Amino acid sequence: MSTQRRATPRRSGSGYRSSLPWRIITRIAEFVDRHNGWNNLAVTPGLLVLLGLRVKLRQRNLHDTSRLPSVNLPDPAPPSPGHRVSRTADGSHNDLAEPRMGMAGTRFGRNIPLDEIPPATPDSVLSRPNPREVSRALLTRHELIPAESVNSLVTAWLQFMVRDWFSHGKSPTDRPWEVPLMDDDPWPEHPMRIMRTQDDPTRDPRSPAGTPDTRVNVSSHWWDASQIYGTNEAEQRQVRTGRLGKLRLFDDDATPVPSDPARDPSRVPGFWLGLVMMQNLFTQEHNAICDHLHAAYPSWDDEELFQRARLVNAALLAKIHTVEWTPAVISHPTTVKALRANWWGIAGERVHRAFGRISQSETVSGIPGSRTDHYGVPYALTEEFAAVYRMHPLVRDEWHLRSLTDDSTLSECTFRDIAGPEALNVLKTKGMANLLYSFGTLHPGLVTLHNFPRFLQDFERPDGQRQDLAATDILRNRELGVPRYNDFRRLLRLKPAARFEDLTDNPVWAEEIERLYDGDIEKVDLMVGMYAEKLPAGFAFSDTAFRIFILMASRRLNSDRFFTDYYTPEVYSKAGMAWIDDNGMISVLLRHYPELRTVLAGLKNAFVPWHTADGGARS
Repeated sequence: MSTQRRATPRRSGSGYRSSLPWRIITRIAEFVDRHNGWNNLAVTPGLLVLLGLRVKLRQRNLHDTSRLPSVNLPDPAPPSPGHRVSRTADGSHNDLAEPRMGMAGTRFGRNIPLDEIPPATPDSVLSRPNPREVSRALLTRHELIPAESVNSLVTAWLQFMVRDWFSHGKSPTDRPWEVPLMDDDPWPEHPMRIMRTQDDPTRDPRSPAGTPDTRVNVSSHWWDASQIYGTNEAEQRQVRTGRLGKLRLFDDDATPVPSDPARDPSRVPGFWLGLVMMQNLFTQEHNAICDHLHAAYPSWDDEELFQRARLVNAALLAKIHTVEWTPAVISHPTTVKALRANWWGIAGERVHRAFGRISQSETVSGIPGSRTDHYGVPYALTEEFAAVYRMHPLVRDEWHLRSLTDDSTLSECTFRDIAGPEALNVLKTKGMANLLYSFGTLHPGLVTLHNFPRFLQDFERPDGQRQDLAATDILRNRELGVPRYNDFRRLLRLKPAARFEDLTDNPVWAEEIERLYDGDIEKVDLMVGMYAEKLPAGFAFSDTAFRIFILMASRRLNSDRFFTDYYTPEVYSKAGMAWIDDNGMISVLLRHYPELRTVLAGLKNAFVPWHTADGGARS
């Protein structure tokens, strides 16, 4: 298959599946979903409803912020032949016709109409209940509420992915939001100061009054493993060895530690043990792919090996997230089937292995290898996507680190003990195999009310600042113009809550929310409403959040030519394509840590609880 085929993506726009049959299908899907719920149907009708909902979301919930007045846009490098077959460091040139699309420094898109974005004013951001009140009254964890169907690698994996997908950048220290506190609040400073999200440097200062606020994504918008490879050429040079395409490892004493603290990744807020474990594991995987490609193509030089291995590693990460991580955290039979169909189509993995693609249709043969399609809107991750991925309740406060050999205790840690620079010390002294075993046998928290990690409500960042991350999460959604819960549901054509009892099946929670929000259900924050919801069977997070996933999980693949038109042996190599087909999270773990074989025996998914070395169970 030639890499030249269909170089220009389809742009479906408002005409996407707008024929009469599709209009009937989407209306039926929305009606059935509202009155019965897709999750209460058998698998096949449930899949049909989800298909109809996705079509409607593609038609109505992709909105372009790049068309707003702009200045000082980031400049992609001049086109070169290498851009056709390799990912750039900053995400430019993924769309060859629009090289700036999705690159680092471009705006977040939106899943809501731009005229529905409320401005960030002191009244809208700090109104009663203010973010700190919400944190204390509704989010504080008194005892871990576990997500018993999964293990804590789910937590580590999610932040590993988020580090690739989006970042609003470092907050400026001037003009902080000042959050008034109650007299009995133990916070050391009154008022609490929360730094603002940095302004959009591409916003035209001459924009007309009423132009919605926008922000830029410091990371590349593409699913390109930038959390391993960096988002600019300088970062890439820092992580590469310069030999056979390989990367430096975090636990390698030969890896230089940056003398400048600003360049030390362990001092960036959010760095912790789970994150460094995943970075180290998939850095090792990159190096293993390089060895595999070097054996198959011995004439390839360092640059060729690096670029091809990066493509393969990024695709493997996307595959694991699509067919393993997400089905583990939303393990309803319908969603498991739907997610596997995203990758392999309804024809399934067996047909793919035997015959490859049997149709150009993404429904039949999956998205990888199908046609690139932006659905009429330039690709970008969205502020709503970032909002629904605020899943800090997954993080445990206490971490019992144990030996893979006999399950004996190595260390009893709090989250504070495994965050920041301390994470590297734990990695080196406890050993990756023991740490993977410990994470694989500990449950994460459920994404629900009263389950926010206590250590993240009073967290000292590596830069010395103290932060209530729960209050910050609430404030960020308000600041970035993400609608409150009921408005969010209306904009996704979901039924809003008429009463507080409609928010949750927990009457105590309903009463707490009503009291905190002074009886006004329209004020309830998105995060509070999502955390309060009764979860569909097998779900670790809300059905409202899932609506954004229905749309964006597939869009990240559909728009990326390296997952669609250019997902070919000519670009990835035959050996590289085989590596993606033949591997998943369990094979990655066993390749680098074969001593995990016993505790992984018989498991189909590495994100469900592992066997313990003593044959017991953990919580």
